[in-house]
This record gives sequence, C-alpha cells and structure tokens, in this order.
Amino acid sequence: MEFLVWVYTILAVVVVSLVSLLGVLFLSLRKEKLERILLYLVGFSVGGLLGDVFLHLLPQAIKQTGTDTRFFFFILIGILTFFLLEKFVRWRHCHNPISKNHLHPLAVMNLWGDGFHNLLDGMIIAASFLVDVKLGLATFLAVFLHEIPQEIGDFGVLLHAGLPVKKALLWNFVSSIAAFVGVFVSLLVGQYLGGYSLFMILFAAGGFIYIAGSDLIPELHHQNEINQACKQFLAITTGVALMALLLIWG
Repeated sequence: MEFLVWVYTILAVVVVSLVSLLGVLFLSLRKEKLERILLYLVGFSVGGLLGDVFLHLLPQAIKQTGTDTRFFFFILIGILTFFLLEKFVRWRHCHNPISKNHLHPLAVMNLWGDGFHNLLDGMIIAASFLVDVKLGLATFLAVFLHEIPQEIGDFGVLLHAGLPVKKALLWNFVSSIAAFVGVFVSLLVGQYLGGYSLFMILFAAGGFIYIAGSDLIPELHHQNEINQACKQFLAITTGVALMALLLIWG
C-alpha cells in the first residue's frame, strides 16, 4: 500500500506540474476570448475546491477525530497562511520600465510565491493519499482544476515582466517542481509524525476556502450579466458535481 501511495502521489503531481505549460496554448487567442474561457475555468475551479472541502476533506477529518478546538484552529491556520502567501506576492512594486535587461520584481515575487504555493500543493496531495486513495484523488482534482486558471495567469505575469515565451514557460515549470519537494516532505515525514495527515487535511480545507472565496469568486463578480451569471453558476455546480461523483467511486 505504501508503494501505491508513492505511485499515485507522484503521478498526480506530475499531471499538476504539466499544467504550468498550458499557457502557451492560449497565446493565439484574443484577450476577450481568453478572459471568457478563464471565467468558466475559474467557476469550475470554485466548485472543485469547495466540493473537495465540504464533501471530502472535512467529512474525512470529522470521521477521524470528530470536532474539537484543533479542528477549527487548523482550518484557520490554512486560511491565514494562504492570506500571507498572497500578500507576499503583492508586496513588491516596481516603477522602472520593463526592458530586456530589467525584469519586473513582480515576476520574481510571483515565482517565489507560486513555488511556495506548489510546495504546499504537493504536501496536501501527498497527505491526502496517505489517508485514503479516494481522498487523494479528490484533492488532486481540486488542485488540478485550480491550477489551470492560476498557471495561465502566472504565465501572463511573466510575459508582462519582459520574459520571452520560452523562458516564461521554463520558469513557470521550474516553480511547479517545488510540488515534488512537498510530496517527499509529506511521504517521508508525514507517516512518522502523529497527527500530520489530519493537520494537512484541515490546513488544505482552510486554504481551499480562502482561494475560492477570496481569489476566485470575486473574479466572477466582474461579469454581472444574467446570462454570464447563469453560465458561471453552472460551471461552479459542475465542479461540485464532479466531487460528488467521487463519493460514489470505490
């Protein structure tokens, strides 16, 4: 079983890491069309994240321990950690013009922030597989859905910072490799550290709630037309439905 956990986790993280290369597929699209596609992906991601939290992560944690003060405290740690991570990316500003010899500090901060985010993703996915294969798959899918719009956005930031397309793809992919470090941390340390998996499950729940509520849902409110709202709601419910279907599996 331990060997299978390693296999499942590494395969999941390989797939998530490859998402960092998706940006190049959208280069030929007009800005308006890309924004429209991204909004539906964001809605799908919201449903996937919240579905994982309320249908998989929290029920699994309750099944393990019930609800006590630690339960809510670990969720709060997850929310606050992702808040600080987002602030870390936004703190630095630059007023120098972008040129071949000057990269906007936002690109550097974005890479560091994205790298740390990917590290946490790897730890969360691995910890979920340590508990249960079904939980690991659900968490992998939630992370995967969230990574699609995020990595396309990160790719755009690097291009705006003055990086050529090939270098932007390379550095975006390099930052995604941090997820493998997170995998090794969880799988090598987590199985010997009591309560580690429970902490990471609840930490992930807090992080996913923050990402969905603070980063993604506000993006959907930029479009107020009733037709767009209905499509966004359908995308969200589709993401939730995908997580619900996993409850039927195995």
